[in-house]
Amino acid sequence: MKVLILGGTRFLGKHLAKEALERGYEVTLFNRGNHPAPFAGVEQLLGDRDGSLEALRGRQWDAVIDTCGFVPRVITKIAEVLGGNIGHYTYISSISVYKDWIPYDIDESYELVTMTDEEAEEATKDNAGPIYEHYGALKALCEHEAEKRMPGKVLTVRAGQIVGPEDYTDRLSYWLQRVHKGGRVLCPGNPDRPVQIVDVRDLAAWILNMAEQRRAGTYNVTSPAEACTMGQLLQTCKEASASDAEFIWAQEAFLMQQEVAPWIDMPLWLPETEILPGETAPWKGAFSMNVEQAVAAGLSFRPLTETIRDTLAWQLRRPAGQRKAGISLQREAELLARWQSVKLH
Repeated sequence: MKVLILGGTRFLGKHLAKEALERGYEVTLFNRGNHPAPFAGVEQLLGDRDGSLEALRGRQWDAVIDTCGFVPRVITKIAEVLGGNIGHYTYISSISVYKDWIPYDIDESYELVTMTDEEAEEATKDNAGPIYEHYGALKALCEHEAEKRMPGKVLTVRAGQIVGPEDYTDRLSYWLQRVHKGGRVLCPGNPDRPVQIVDVRDLAAWILNMAEQRRAGTYNVTSPAEACTMGQLLQTCKEASASDAEFIWAQEAFLMQQEVAPWIDMPLWLPETEILPGETAPWKGAFSMNVEQAVAAGLSFRPLTETIRDTLAWQLRRPAGQRKAGISLQREAELLARWQSVKLH
């Protein structure tokens, strides 16, 4: 199978390329060349999906996987150049397309966040994304544009939290690093709340299986809600690193009062009991997405211990530098002292 990956040099794209090569596929990457091709012998075409697409003209591929489409016009441009020359198109979307994560068991029919075409063009006129202020709405418009331009050919992957080796978002990596360091670790809310993650390698394998079969449709793609709790996740991190970490679980109300930012300061946490600014109810459904369709279509999951072990091994090889998520040790120590004071009184 001939596969074109738009992107292909970082995280999901890199794992897709690796999996495809291991299957004996002919792999081509298209990107701006900001990162070197990760594998020898892979064709890398240079261009800009919001600029020059000349390198793609006149070429044919059995499957295209779009890992980096953030604004509708780039989907339009790709479809104009490739639409008639491909057999299947995978668009990597996000569960952020839903208007909120308030109810439990959100499936693919749940209402999407909306934005007009005019609003989208104004917001993106100088930027091809990602534009996090409008991330979900723009992803929803991209989904619509892909299906409109390539009807019946599109697999839309509404991914949840993707984790694994080379995950530069630092959401799981924050916890791995912090637990590995040991000592008293500040943890958010309820240890028994579910947390949904999907190993990037499982996701890559499933996407390529679907492309082989030319299966279209829209799928939530993350782990089942019952698969893991936050407490189990952190305990697995502790066991993998042979750490002496002691988990201190602080109430959500306390963390919100202390202006601890969910997801950013405390990765993999959105409040179950507290209401986020601008919302009407807690986002209890954040980690209970319905993935029955994807599982029925063959999505499978490796053991959590394997994901944690391999991601930790990568994390320990990773050069030191600024991380994208999590609080500093100093801030954590201050919060732990305040939480202890609250409990004593």
